[in-house]
Amino acid sequence: MHRRVFTSQNMIAAALLSTMALMVACVNAEGPPPSQIQQPADQVFTIAVIPDTQNYLDFTHQTAEGFPFDASELFLEQMQYIAENLESEGGEIAFVTSLGDVWQHQTLAIDPEHEARGFRRIPNPILDAHFAPTEKVKTVEMPKAHEGFSLIAGKTPFSVVPGNHDYDAMWSDSKFPVRAMTPAEVDPNDLSSLGVLHPGGLDNFRSVFGADTAFFKGQPWYVASHDGGADSAQIFEAGGYRFLHIGLQFDPPNDSLAWAASVIEQYKGLPTIISTHDYLSGKGKREPNQIIDGNAVDPIHNTPEMVWEKFVSQHDQIFLVLCGHQHGQAWRVDDNAAGNPVWQVLADYQDRGQTAKDAGVNSPGWPVGIGDGWMRLMTFDFSAPEPVLRVATYSTHYDQLSRETPDYAAWYKAGEQPAMSDEAFHDADDYVLTLEDFRTRFDASAGTVN
Repeated sequence: MHRRVFTSQNMIAAALLSTMALMVACVNAEGPPPSQIQQPADQVFTIAVIPDTQNYLDFTHQTAEGFPFDASELFLEQMQYIAENLESEGGEIAFVTSLGDVWQHQTLAIDPEHEARGFRRIPNPILDAHFAPTEKVKTVEMPKAHEGFSLIAGKTPFSVVPGNHDYDAMWSDSKFPVRAMTPAEVDPNDLSSLGVLHPGGLDNFRSVFGADTAFFKGQPWYVASHDGGADSAQIFEAGGYRFLHIGLQFDPPNDSLAWAASVIEQYKGLPTIISTHDYLSGKGKREPNQIIDGNAVDPIHNTPEMVWEKFVSQHDQIFLVLCGHQHGQAWRVDDNAAGNPVWQVLADYQDRGQTAKDAGVNSPGWPVGIGDGWMRLMTFDFSAPEPVLRVATYSTHYDQLSRETPDYAAWYKAGEQPAMSDEAFHDADDYVLTLEDFRTRFDASAGTVN
């Protein structure tokens, strides 16, 4: 049975995986473009995974608002790096997936649909101070997101899913009281006193990443969509296989899961990857964020465990799930209903703020998260008898892999995985997964499950 969860309890196994990674990975002091590993043609490819970029695009993190640098430049650097390393440009990146929370702010206090259904918003003095609705999301944040993704548009298949911040509104629900407190009293390890938030409305998201936008309309690899593009499906070819990728909206409702199941039936047998915003916690559990639980507020939505039980575990061709939202990193692998492994991987670096500290930003209490250019490069190697997936974490700002960065644990461990040793923390962002039984499970020529 496959029941491994990547937490501090299995660091020995992780260390062995990390050793394998160091043996097979090439290190380049100038930065590791995915094309650096020389293998026979079409047997090695990379998926670029972009975790939550909201703090780069936050209008308050730009020089126009008095911030010491334009954090959006780090986002553009990240997108430029990806663009330069696409397969279409001679690199190894065959597919790009953004895990949501592309931008930071909302434009509405509560969306009309939920209000019409009887939901009521209550004041939340802490969160309202940070995320009050503003039109600057339309004049600053969304245009910069469009600019960044324009760097890869027309050059590669890609996906963007909506995170809770990408909805038109994010509000505290009247069913969940908020305890009055000052920012200094907020305990980041216990946010239950902040009530429960819920997002609603996707007009903003659809205007940038909808199915009818120039990014996706008419692209042969953009094969299906639902809810105006809040859920979407893409096909890409790499490593001798055709892959199906399905992007699901935040806490996807039953209609989204039913649609995704129909897409899988249409493309039966293709090895399938799922991207969604909220799925794993930093402890490797399928549980929602404490204060942003869509199902708790509106039962038409599904929790991460419900997404597993209703959808992921029931479709044997799903072998990989990617997610962000919950700060930090984790992975786990479980057997699906057919007894085959499904790897589930979390990466979210939005609270990393060393760049802000270096610029002299002094913020008592909550840190000023930026992201520091960190992203995931997931390299599939089909040259071995059993394919392997090398997971690397790379900063386009520092131009280094996580394991190459001497201060990596000192900078980030306390805020993400305080119980880990420094070496274990490195292992959490740099490891190798053996995709056991992949070749027998999937037929590359026919694209069917055996």
